[in-house]
Amino acid sequence: MKRWLALMLAAALLLSGCGIKQPETRQAVYLDVFDTVTTLSAVGLSERDFQQTAEKIHETLLHYHRLFDIYNDYEGLNNLKTVNDNAGLSPVAVDEEIIRLLLDCRDYYDLTDHGVNAAMGSVLRLWQETRTMALDNPEKAALPTDAALRAAAEHCGWDTVRIDQAASTVYLTDPEQSLDVGAIAKGWAAGKAAQLAPSGFLISVGGNVCATGPKDEDTPWVVGVADPDGGEGYLRTLYDWDKAIVTSGDYQRYFELDGVRYHHIIDPQTLYPATRFRSVTVVCTDSGLADALSTALFVLPLEEGKALAEKTGAEAMWLDAQGNLSETPGFSTYLAE
Repeated sequence: MKRWLALMLAAALLLSGCGIKQPETRQAVYLDVFDTVTTLSAVGLSERDFQQTAEKIHETLLHYHRLFDIYNDYEGLNNLKTVNDNAGLSPVAVDEEIIRLLLDCRDYYDLTDHGVNAAMGSVLRLWQETRTMALDNPEKAALPTDAALRAAAEHCGWDTVRIDQAASTVYLTDPEQSLDVGAIAKGWAAGKAAQLAPSGFLISVGGNVCATGPKDEDTPWVVGVADPDGGEGYLRTLYDWDKAIVTSGDYQRYFELDGVRYHHIIDPQTLYPATRFRSVTVVCTDSGLADALSTALFVLPLEEGKALAEKTGAEAMWLDAQGNLSETPGFSTYLAE
């Protein structure tokens, strides 16, 4: 189910050119990065040059996937699971990329007025366990209790996340705390990987789209924003010359229990799935920031989200629970219609 959803999302977000005959578009698809579909595309490169670049990007994304994994151990590698496993025990020596990501996560936490919080793994774990049970053994599944969620929320502060840049260590001083960078990692990693690509590459990691330039001098990439209600159409199609485009939606990862759908975007204030919006799309120059903003704008009230988008120089589109679309003033400049 998860892979099928990811494939549908990738298909929704990656379209061919603008109706003008183009040179061959080369693509590489990978299924082993961040538990989703990764698609790399480029036009005008030889097969050899494209494959060499694609493999380099893939290996980089795989490296980030292993570093930021909170579920699996890898021989000879300290990752975020290692950090979580040692909460309350000892500092963990980690790769400098983990340090950089966590520093950005902390900045995003402050920037978004706590709208996105990579330190709330204790709360997210309860929802992940419920989702797994609902998908695998629905008759025994039950929602987390309010008491359990409130207790977990006591262990979500950044004051107990000790990041020592000089020693390159991370230490969670609270033994009940855990990190979960799922709201940021894909976009952050896609942005870093894009630095390895020549101009004209399009990188899509589970729908976190990052263009290193247009398909050719006069032709932008065209990115489709999926309709949360499904079907063959798109909510919007966007031109992408050299930006990151990230969409968060209630249709991407979810489970149903007693006829009610519960998605994966948890509001740090209510500790339950956010209910204001069905989909939020962000366009900006920084892929990691775009990923963080797509989550923050999903949980914040519309006017607060618009103010945050303006503050960060991003453009955004919201589809609310009643089916109404709202956009920042500059979002229309990216519309392909």
